[in-house]
Formats: sequence, C-alpha cells, structure tokens
Amino acid sequence: MASTAPRPILYPLFLSLEGRRCLVAGLGDVGRRKLAGLLACGPASVLVLDTRRAEQLSDAPADVRDRTLVFAATGNAGENARIAALCREAGILCNCASAPDLGAFSVPAVARRDGLAAALSTGGASPALARRWRHELEHWLAPRARMVRLMGRLRPLVLALHAETGQNTRLFRALAASPLQNWLAEGDLESCRRWLLAELPPVLHVHIAELLDDLA
Repeated sequence: MASTAPRPILYPLFLSLEGRRCLVAGLGDVGRRKLAGLLACGPASVLVLDTRRAEQLSDAPADVRDRTLVFAATGNAGENARIAALCREAGILCNCASAPDLGAFSVPAVARRDGLAAALSTGGASPALARRWRHELEHWLAPRARMVRLMGRLRPLVLALHAETGQNTRLFRALAASPLQNWLAEGDLESCRRWLLAELPPVLHVHIAELLDDLA
C-alpha cells in the first residue's frame, strides 16, 4: 500500500549559477535534459560523467567536491541513490532522477518569456501535468513579459533618484496596479505614454520614449 505520509513542503528558489560548478552523472535522455537546463543558466562549468565514469566515484569523490549542484541521472537507480548519498554526506545539493525523495531538490517545469519566469511543481505527483501547465503558463506570460521589460528599464531610473523609500514604494505599487500591462498587451503605447507622463516624476519624462521603445 502506498505511503500516506505527507510530503515535505519544498522551498522554492531561483538560483544564480554564475561562477558555480555543477555535475551531471548520466548521459541518457534525462541527463541530457538536465544538462541543457544547466547550460542555459551560464554556470562556470559542468562536469558530465557517463554511467561508467559515475560508477568510479569513490566514497570521498573529488568529482563531487566543491559542486553547487549534482544531478544523479544514470540509468541505474542504485547508482543514483549512491551518488545522492555521497552528496548528502558532503553537504551538496543533489537531484536524484530515479528517486526524488533521496535528493535535496527537484527541478520544476519552467515557463520563460524574456526576463519573466514561472516555475511549477506538482511535488512529484505528475511531471506530465507540470509539462502541460508549463505550456499554458507560457501563453499566460507572453503579454506580461512586456510589462517586465518596462519595469526592468524604469526601476533603476527611479532608484537612481534616491527618493524617500515610501515614495518609491507608492510609485512601484501604482505601476503594478495600473492598466499599463493591458495597454502593452494591446500595443497601445499612447495610453502608456500618457499614464507615465501623469504619474512619473517630471525628471523622468525625458526617458519615456526609450522606456516604451520596441514594446508594441
């Protein structure tokens, strides 16, 4: 009978891999997917071991040491479990493809549009559903990505004014609650321009054209 014990709540995290060293053990379909996801995030290096090399990892493996993330994705469940155990002993985060509960983290389905990302996990209940909903999320994110691009340009300009924190908070909340997102989705830049003229500090009015550039 399947266990009815509640699964632990996973801590969601967006992790920068810049300057980090990672390891992928296994070069099958799963391992190649894990490798592609890692490389897209620009780590300093990724050591890739085929199953035979992975089996040569000792009880104090130099290959595992100093890695930020390890993916145990060989076709051998016992080997994956052994690598996960080595990582636990070394205090290294490991994803165990064949038995997620043995690892320290799971990889969510991620939908991306420009700088906007949404990660979705079913807690291991149904990766197939997570993939389906990821595609639905991509459609949902597409029009909102324009708003993210606008805020990515505007926020540094606002902060550079060194205004009082409460003033910035009120402006950012007004931006988030504004119709700008809908107007950008419709390509209505003139309405966006009028709103920004009315709400932004006058010193920023000179930047409005560049803020809206290529957002239609």
